[in-house]
Amino acid sequence: MASIHANSARQALVKMCTLPLLAGENIGARFVVPTVAASVDLIVHVGIDARGRRTVREIAAVSGRVENDNIETEMVFAVAEGVLVRGPAGAVRRERFEQAGIDIERLLVGRG
Repeated sequence: MASIHANSARQALVKMCTLPLLAGENIGARFVVPTVAASVDLIVHVGIDARGRRTVREIAAVSGRVENDNIETEMVFAVAEGVLVRGPAGAVRRERFEQAGIDIERLLVGRG
């Protein structure tokens, strides 16, 4: 688990891929992008609301696949009309959750 400052889940992934490239010519996007894609399972984007409270704005699942140097993600939860609602995706890499003993189906339907 880690934290990073970004304006969305997608921007957090972009930042995770961009920052290592600042190390110099010894590392390139051909290595960084697939490594980040394989290392991250979920991104929870938290923002500060008008009252100064932190709230979850979106949860994105990372598939591990890369297409045209873009890491594929699927929205698990997102804010719609001020409420966090279930998106079209489930946790993409379910086997990782199962190996850790997490019943992802129970969590996704809100009985976790």
